[in-house]
Amino acid sequence: MKKVLILGAGLVSRPIITYLLDHNYQVTVTSLNKKDAESMVKDYPNGKALEWESDDEETLERMVKEHDLVVSLLPYKFHVQVAGFCIQNGKDMVTASYIIPEMQALHEKAKEAGIIILNELGFDPGLDHMSAKRVIDEAHAKGGEIEAFYSLGGALPAPEYADNPLRYKFTWSPKGVLMAGNSDGRCLRNGEEVFVPAKDIFKNLFHIDFPGVGELVAYPNRDSTEYIYIYSIPEVKTICRATLRYPGWCKTMDAMKELNLISYEKLDLTDMTYADLMAELIHAKNSTNIRTKVAEYLNINKDAHPIEAMEWLGLFDQTIIKKGLGSTFDVTAELMINKMQLGRDEKDMVVLQHDFLVKYKDGKKEVIRSRMLDFGTPATDTSIARTVALPAAIGVQQILENKIPLTGVHRPVHPEIYNPILDELEKIGIHIDEEKGLPESELPFQ
Repeated sequence: MKKVLILGAGLVSRPIITYLLDHNYQVTVTSLNKKDAESMVKDYPNGKALEWESDDEETLERMVKEHDLVVSLLPYKFHVQVAGFCIQNGKDMVTASYIIPEMQALHEKAKEAGIIILNELGFDPGLDHMSAKRVIDEAHAKGGEIEAFYSLGGALPAPEYADNPLRYKFTWSPKGVLMAGNSDGRCLRNGEEVFVPAKDIFKNLFHIDFPGVGELVAYPNRDSTEYIYIYSIPEVKTICRATLRYPGWCKTMDAMKELNLISYEKLDLTDMTYADLMAELIHAKNSTNIRTKVAEYLNINKDAHPIEAMEWLGLFDQTIIKKGLGSTFDVTAELMINKMQLGRDEKDMVVLQHDFLVKYKDGKKEVIRSRMLDFGTPATDTSIARTVALPAAIGVQQILENKIPLTGVHRPVHPEIYNPILDELEKIGIHIDEEKGLPESELPFQ
């Protein structure tokens, strides 16, 4: 029986653990709290729970030696350390995280060790890569060129549970979502590079109508131009990756950014109320009606949606800010995690849409669209857990069955990786549907 070591028993780990246990692998799960790991392996005879801290390198090396493959669900900063032990001991490795430069630098060493370190095998990154490359590679095989590519995705509450003013709920810590809102955007449009500074990231929007969901709003997702290389599409003239949200989120976040409410700057918040903080941010100390003053500062109506949302969040309250918070970023994240968690009996969803404008040698053009809509199961698995963990689980299975003939550091952009994973996901209910022959007017924007 092949042995798999899973480092971390966090919010997205249950589906991969259950999948591998059900497929008769010996699975060892580690966690800072052994009870968390035990709750994942339950009564499976082929499951084992261990308590382990990430700074215990001696135990880590021993565990790596004892297993055939390592899955790191730890924070990304630990992956390189784990990869080093995998290389030393000739053990394959899987993560769902982006490849950082330090990991990419291990490519030749991993090849020399005869192992694969397969990264970016989740939802985003992961399913976005695989569903995009399948269309791109098929178009190239037919002699087509990708003139335009749009990749839009998001993890959201299902429509019936998007019931707060921001129309968003978290299935993990909000800090990553807020950090993304502090990033610049870069894309290519008609051959010209377009740079969107972080301060304007929620102003550069476009809208789509997603079947089964309704209207969604998209804003730029970091540097799209990197994917020209990653997806081998040097011919592309327009490329844009964007994050999808319900209407309301972007307007509120844009107002909060203007107020410096997601700033990392260190502040002394001792004995300060939320209303005091808002007054200080808009230079209106001793104001009696902070809601009205904030609206005036933003030059919007006091009943505008962003004002309603910030009041609901608690930013105008005369409540003392929790001790230990050192920035407005921390304050906002703390409020959000307290008020915007997806409830146990509520349902989330993952949406993904790719649009490709393909030009063929005879001059003919067509738009190809691929879409995925997946819903979580209340009290069982969220959709984000399923769509992050199950691609990784199937990747583990493919590696252990010697069906991926690659070594080194990789992401799932090769057909020998993405085809079997997408095919297996289809069998277990994660569908990616494709439409072909659409007119150019179907592109998100032109």
